[in-house]
Amino acid sequence: DATTDGSTGGAGDATTGDTATGGASDPTAQAQALTVTGPVVSTRWGAVQVEITVENGQLADVAALQLPDGDRRSASISSQVEPTLRSQALSAQSAEIDGVSGATYTSVAYARSLQAALDSAGI
Repeated sequence: DATTDGSTGGAGDATTGDTATGGASDPTAQAQALTVTGPVVSTRWGAVQVEITVENGQLADVAALQLPDGDRRSASISSQVEPTLRSQALSAQSAEIDGVSGATYTSVAYARSLQAALDSAGI
């Protein structure tokens, strides 16, 4: 409830053309968002941590707060796999993701942090 923002809901809803609510005029329907941070999961290459945003009971976004970056190779791999892991999580609406070949440790840790965040959010 503390994350709803009714102060901008009125005019914003009228201009977005959003029909996901079936045409409902409730300005708080769009603003019910919850952000949950998953735990830090340590791997041999570095720490992994995600933060999720849940809107209307659905996984709306996933952001990697920490990915292995202790050396150039780890940083390069992390920057390449993060968009794929995020996309997989959003498509699956869960932590049951395929991961990325060549980044197994990061993929598994991402899924673990994601699952814990989903559990905390109650989805």
